[in-house]
Formats: sequence, C-alpha cells, structure tokens
Amino acid sequence: MSSIGSPTGAAPTDTGRAAATARGHLFNAGTLARYRDVLARGVDRVARRVGEADRPFTGVTPDELAPLIGAIDLDRPLGDTDAALDELHDVWLRDAVWFHHPRYLAHLNCPVVIPALLGEAVLSAVNSSLDTWDQSAGATLMERRLIEWTAGRIGFGAGADGVFTSGGTQSNLQAMLLAREEAYRTVVGGSAGRPDRPQVLSRLRILTSAAGHFSVQKAAKLLGLAADAVLTVPTDATRRMRTDELARTIDRCHRDGQVVMAVVATAGTTDFGTVDPLPEIADICAAAGVWLHVDAAYGCGLLVSPTRRHLLDGIERAASVTVDYHKSFFQPVSSSALLVRDGRTLRHATWHADYLNPARAVEQGIPNQVDKSIQTTRRFDACKLWLTLRIMGPDAVGALFDQVVDLAAQAWRRLDADPRFEVAAPSQLSTVVFRYRPPGLAPDLVDEANLHARDALAASGAALVAGTKVDGAHHLKLTLLNPETTVDDIAHVLDLIADHATWYARTAAAAELSCPV
Repeated sequence: MSSIGSPTGAAPTDTGRAAATARGHLFNAGTLARYRDVLARGVDRVARRVGEADRPFTGVTPDELAPLIGAIDLDRPLGDTDAALDELHDVWLRDAVWFHHPRYLAHLNCPVVIPALLGEAVLSAVNSSLDTWDQSAGATLMERRLIEWTAGRIGFGAGADGVFTSGGTQSNLQAMLLAREEAYRTVVGGSAGRPDRPQVLSRLRILTSAAGHFSVQKAAKLLGLAADAVLTVPTDATRRMRTDELARTIDRCHRDGQVVMAVVATAGTTDFGTVDPLPEIADICAAAGVWLHVDAAYGCGLLVSPTRRHLLDGIERAASVTVDYHKSFFQPVSSSALLVRDGRTLRHATWHADYLNPARAVEQGIPNQVDKSIQTTRRFDACKLWLTLRIMGPDAVGALFDQVVDLAAQAWRRLDADPRFEVAAPSQLSTVVFRYRPPGLAPDLVDEANLHARDALAASGAALVAGTKVDGAHHLKLTLLNPETTVDDIAHVLDLIADHATWYARTAAAAELSCPV
C-alpha cells in the first residue's frame, strides 16, 4: 500500500512538524503565555523608544532607509521575537515620527490617549469583523450606540444613522455617493422621460470652499462625475466660505442647466482651522433643495468642547457630517465616521449577498453593518472610542481639545508681534499659518527662504512643521494637537526657523553679489 504524500514530495512527518511549529504562533487558549510574553516585549520596546525620543524625528532620508529595508529577505524568518524586534527598531522605530513629542507641529496627527491604546490591543486580539452580526455580535451594537451618541452631539434627531469609516476621505466619498444618488433620483423623478444615467451625472455639480479638503475633488472623480464637477466658492479674509458667492454659484448652475447635488461646508479647514458660516449655508441649501454635507473631520472635537460648541451651530441642519475621532478625540488611526440626518439614505451603499447579508436578514431584524458601509471586512475601531468615553469621559477629551485651541491663539499673537514673521488669518481651531518675512528681505527670496527653513528643520529632526500655499505664496504651518506642547516649545521652533531662513537669505544674497555680471 502506498502512502499519500504532498505533491512536492515532502514527507508527511516533516509537514506535520512544520505545521505544529506554526500553530504555536496562533493566538488561542493554548498560547496565552506566549501571547502575554510577546506583547509585553513589544510594549516594552515602544515604551523605551518613546522614553528615549528627545526630538520628533531623526531626519532620516528615504535614500538612507531604502537599502536597509530592501536587503531584508522576507523568505528567511528570524525565528526569534527579540531578533525581530531588534530589526524592527532599525527599520522603523528608531526613525519613526513621534506625534506625542511636543515639537511635532506639522500635520493633523494627534498624540493618543492610553484608554484608546488599550482598545487597540483588545480589538486586534479578538479581531471582530464589523460587516455582519454573526462576525461581531456586541461589537455591532456598541458601534451603533457610538453613532447614536455622536448623532446626538451633532443635534440630529431619532432618524439619524451612520457608520464608522477609515477616515475623512472615505467619509466624504460616501457622503458624496449618497448625495449623488439622491440628486439622480430627484432629476429622474421630475423628468417627463427617463434620461440616461451618464447624461444626468454629467450635469451634477458639487460646491465647496476654496479652502476645503482635496478629498471632495477625489470623490467626484471616483464617482464618475464630470471633470469640472467640483466648483470652488471663494473665501473671505478669514478664509471662510462666502455665502453671497455660494448663492450666486447655485443660481448660475441652475441657469446653465446644471444640478447642484451637494454643498460641502467645512468645520475646521486643514490649513486655517476655520469653520464656515454653517447657519447661513444651511439656509441657502434649504432654499435651493440641496444636500448639505459638513466636513468636520478636524472640527469634530468641538462636539465635546466645554467652551466652543457654539462654533458648530447649524451643523444639525446638514444632511451628512464627517467626523475624525483620530484627529481631535486623540484616537489612534483609524477612528472616523460618517453621520447622516436621515438614516434611510444609507441604502445607497447597500448590496445584499446571499452568503453574507441576504435580504431576508433585514426582515429578521439582524443588524448587519455592511448594509451601511462601502467597506466589507472592517475593524472594530469603535472599541477605542468606547473605552475612551467609559474611562475618561467626553468632557476630559473636550478639555484637551480646548487646550490646544487656546495654545494656537497664543502662538498666533506671538507670531503677529514678531517682526520676523507674517501671519495669515487667525484660526478658530488649532492651526497657525505664517511665513518668515522680516523687513528688508527681497521678495524673490521669501518663498525660497521659507522652503529651505522647513526642509532644514526636518533634516535636523529638532521639530516638524507643515507647509502650504496661501494665494500662491509658500507659507509654513503649525498644527497644534498636543496638549503637552508649550508656548516655550513654539518660541524655540520659531527661533530655529528664523535661523535657517536667515542663513539661506544671507547666503543667497552673498552669492548673487559675488556672481560676475
């Protein structure tokens, strides 16, 4: 009698031994000691590195790291946890960008609270998938409860609903999907004949602030709208959407036979931290019968602010709202959501599959979150926010956000009084846009000096700031989301920027003078 071996000729005993070894890495009741030990080692490495980090960045370049990472043979495992952690330190942890550091002042990345890190560890181990009830059970209801809580903070009524997403870009995409389908239904319902779908889509327009997020343009492209579907509305001196221009643009679209499918207002622009005039925009949208979406990815922290909630007045009149808890609720990436005032509109993201969420499940009252999401498999990211609210509470989160907003106001005043710098519009949230422009600096050197200062600062690793353009001119930006950052930290960073920019301006001027005519 012949034995049945593997197609490759490997002996069954060898395969069995390899599988037994591999099974030792699975997380289950038999490997709990290993689970505790391995995770403790990883946590210890992170804690040590955070404790050692005396700056937000090492200044490492892609050219320096790429050969090190490229030389690793992923087909030859190290076979040892400590060896793998040593390697991880060399290729990532040593040079990671540390958002917790008080001189990380660049993008909308927040330090994270410990209750959320606890949630991250728990949700990853259990590994629930939030697409269907039979893969998640209580996790589904917890996410729904957090959606209900957030909708209540916004001011939506009992018919509201929503779903967690990967971030603001996905939330904005889904909001525009819902708005597109609602607009299409309106156009088709009001037509004598049924127009072709491509013909209708070619007429749809989205209006958004000139200071709005690029994900609106990206969503329009992904949704198959016309290349010129997104029309930008000018902003005023404070970088908020001009409502007179919004009304005029809507009228012009109607006269041109176009259909305004959505107006996107912003509660917390990425660059300026400004909140568009939501009550006035809501009035205009209501009069025109237009879907109002509020991108509050950044400004959602105001929902729990003890002192600034009024800045979001009018948001309750939106048809949909984007929130990013991983920006101003101090949550790890990712933790975000899309909320809608009328939960029935989420049906536009629904597709029933017999193997997963058959239509009969709705009749049986089974709560499948995939019916609301454009994702299928989805992490239980809501767990992080749940534990944050249950351990810290929303008032504590709001107090942290208030603190960084107060700090931004102090930073703006300091910059405004400093002759070395020029500031843009004051922020309603926690960003400060400025540039190095001392008296006597040649205009043609201003842009170059600011670009050099940012690059040199990043190369040193001493601090990180962001860059942007304002009316075509290069500016620098402080994004303050760390309550541990102080005015002294900001003053130190400004001195470093001024030193780098001054050196560049003097060197460039000297080179120009020494250049033969």
